[in-house]
Amino acid sequence: MRGIRGATTVDANEAEHIWTRTRRLLVEMIEANNLHPDQVVHMWFTVTTDIDAAFPAKATRMLPGDWSYVPVMCATEIPVPDSLPRCIRVMVTVNTEVSPREIHHVFQEEAIKLRPDLTKQAGGDYAKKE
Repeated sequence: MRGIRGATTVDANEAEHIWTRTRRLLVEMIEANNLHPDQVVHMWFTVTTDIDAAFPAKATRMLPGDWSYVPVMCATEIPVPDSLPRCIRVMVTVNTEVSPREIHHVFQEEAIKLRPDLTKQAGGDYAKKE
């Protein structure tokens, strides 16, 4: 069992924008890790306190395929001073035999600042994990 991290940011606290950015994040996470819904134990989403127009977990239900049976949950991120605003984070727990070094965590938009060491490089390769 492994956890796959992902994060993105939104430009506005608007439902459609929240779902669009979250869906784009999830699609990249799914493709980068070759995931199938039956592998996913659950998805845990958190948002900063400035996001309350929609549940980002709803974007899971908008994915093509059989994602409607995957358990999802949303919560508010701890409001740490000077933390990244308008941020959506997700932890996807999956059943896999893949080693931790083979997991591709995905960070998009301003959330790249959170873990530049794990972010996809411009040429398409993911950063090497030390």
